[in-house]
Amino acid sequence: MHELSIARGIVEAVRQHLPSGEVRSVKSVTLKLGDFTRIVPESLAFCFEMATEGTAAQGAKLKIETVPVRCLCTACGAGFEAGRYVVLCPNCGNAGVELISGNELDVVEVELSESSG
Repeated sequence: MHELSIARGIVEAVRQHLPSGEVRSVKSVTLKLGDFTRIVPESLAFCFEMATEGTAAQGAKLKIETVPVRCLCTACGAGFEAGRYVVLCPNCGNAGVELISGNELDVVEVELSESSG
């Protein structure tokens, strides 16, 4: 289950960017997750819940914004949205494509609780 190691990495990245010297908990973490990553959002959310136990992010909500696979054909230049597994240009049938989006795994926002001071 590689989602658990990914979830642990997200929690660690969030921990490293928390304001030092403040005692604040994480309310939510928002991710951009590309469809081409083949990460199952539901599995990642489940693993995130486990990975946050005992951390400042315990109980935080994981918000996942999925990003579709978008490609650019290297033969005819057509831009198109592709499926998760088969990437052929719908215009000319070429398999040579450049991935424009869909491979993202980015933390885009961390919401913290109000300061406890």
